[in-house]
Amino acid sequence: MSSNACVICGKGAVAGRTYTHRGMLKIKGGVGRKTVRKSRRRFLPNLQRVRILLNRSVKRVKVCTACLKSGRVLKAPIPRQPSGHRGVRVAT
Repeated sequence: MSSNACVICGKGAVAGRTYTHRGMLKIKGGVGRKTVRKSRRRFLPNLQRVRILLNRSVKRVKVCTACLKSGRVLKAPIPRQPSGHRGVRVAT
C-alpha cells in the first residue's frame, strides 16, 4: 500500500486528465469550443492523519474522510491531563 492510500479502505490516487479549452460557445455566437491540450494529472484522496485504535493499540495513520464520516474508524481517546495541571511550569 502506498503512502497516499487510506489504511482502512485502500482508497488511493487515480490517474486522469485535465482538458484545456479555447473558443466561444456556439450558443453565444462563436464557432464552438476547441480542446487545445489534454494534460495528465492525479486525483488524490482526502487523507487525514488521525490516531486510531488498531489491533488494541493506538496508531497514527492516514485515513480518508469517507471512512471518518461513515464511522468505519474508531478514533483513539485523547489522553487527559491531571486535574491540577494548568500548563504552567513553576521554577524551583
